[in-house]
Amino acid sequence: MSEIPRGLFYTEEHEYLKKTDEAGVYLVGITDYAQGELGDVVFVELPSAGDTFGKMETFGTIEAVKAVSDLYCPVEGEVVEVNLALDDDPSLVNSDPYGAGWMIRLRVTSPDELDDLLDAEAYADHVG
Repeated sequence: MSEIPRGLFYTEEHEYLKKTDEAGVYLVGITDYAQGELGDVVFVELPSAGDTFGKMETFGTIEAVKAVSDLYCPVEGEVVEVNLALDDDPSLVNSDPYGAGWMIRLRVTSPDELDDLLDAEAYADHVG
């Protein structure tokens, strides 16, 4: 069974947003379910700090032994930080998707879009 923490926002494409201590800034990564489906992550291509993305625009790619998949920005925002630890150890996405395996810190520019995301219960229903 995949871990689906409460208090996060989820997309149907298996990204999550997790609040940080900074107002309006969220960590973005892929869910435990997604990393399990992908298998061993071997490479993550991420944007640069300062890059901006619209809702559901591709912000990078994730490569696993099985496949390469796009990463989607859950809401409109600006990248304020990228997890450089993933350059050296992309397997952090597998071992700690909601912790050390985060991908970007995103300053949300359209907070109303958060209302369109799934909560833990809805995401659990989505993945079955």
